[in-house]
Amino acid sequence: MRLLVINWRDKKHPLTGGAEIHIHNILSRLAGRYGHNIHFMSNGSGGKLPSKEEYDGISFERFGSEHNFNFLAPARLKKAVKEFNPDLVIEDVNKIPFYSPLYLNKPVLLLVPHLFSSTIFREINFAFATYIYLAEKLMLPVYRRCHVHVISNSTREDLSAKGYRREDISVAECGIDHNIYYPSGIKAKRATICYTGRIMKYKSIGHLILAASKVVKAVPEARFVIIGEGKYLGHLKNMARKFKLENHVDFPGYIPLGAKVELLRSSHCLVYPSIKEGWGLSNIEANACGTPAIAADVPGLRDSVDRNVSGLLYPYGNVEKLADNILSIITDRALRERLEQGAIRWASKFTWDQTAAKFNDVLKTRYADIYN
Repeated sequence: MRLLVINWRDKKHPLTGGAEIHIHNILSRLAGRYGHNIHFMSNGSGGKLPSKEEYDGISFERFGSEHNFNFLAPARLKKAVKEFNPDLVIEDVNKIPFYSPLYLNKPVLLLVPHLFSSTIFREINFAFATYIYLAEKLMLPVYRRCHVHVISNSTREDLSAKGYRREDISVAECGIDHNIYYPSGIKAKRATICYTGRIMKYKSIGHLILAASKVVKAVPEARFVIIGEGKYLGHLKNMARKFKLENHVDFPGYIPLGAKVELLRSSHCLVYPSIKEGWGLSNIEANACGTPAIAADVPGLRDSVDRNVSGLLYPYGNVEKLADNILSIITDRALRERLEQGAIRWASKFTWDQTAAKFNDVLKTRYADIYN
């Protein structure tokens, strides 16, 4: 098939995250293993990225920036449809929808990691949050006749509750690369708790700082490592200073993949305290490295944790319970070793090959008349 794909960012964007990793791993396999012809449109980070590029079997077209991409997209999409003549348009909703069914005379598949809904008001100013909130509200009448592909059962339930037909929603969880993420069997001598991901307000990493202030009272040598960058980083550093945790909490910012994997392998647990996610890719990456995950019991994160097998869940925002869970893992060796083994087994179920195969099956069954 000829597939025209649009997403706010691609894998090489400076702000790339889990959504970009997800779509790229699917598309590269659709091109390489299943022979699909793929044209990918995303923003060029204000000219910092090449306007045209080809790699991993995908042709990329970039334009605009984070601030104007959605306004430029309709005209560029219409032009791409004329020039590329796709069989199917895949719209990855990873910020604001592009409403492509309104102006493209092509079938559209909607790919949804998750919708922000009211949680967006926790992240950005009221005016822009209202814009995104209303943009999501308008999606149902626009995409009602489109097939929707999601990355967790929680997102399917969320969309179903919003009025999307369950029979039009397919699910394929994210995979990981097991050639990169695998255990070493060696843990740090000092009890180490980590977080990896973007530093955003809705990720609720402040809860981990609060929990750290309680954990170090019981285990003074405990070390917390918060990997990533984002606009909320300064606030977290101020919190750490406020609670006199400078010797316990490290903020190395962005680190290379190899260093990140080594941290996941040597850590005693990973914590993911977000209020809502589509999935918890960091949980599975940590699990594959033999490290249990502690996550808030919220949509998306609960899907990526096999409760009491690959890790522990706690009520969102309950800092006392989060601290208790951390202390349980770092002080109870038998529990930790049981969770480490369960984590490895759980993570082995998720591969990008499987994710791409499920997506290709959706193309075969839902678009049988144009699949070729």
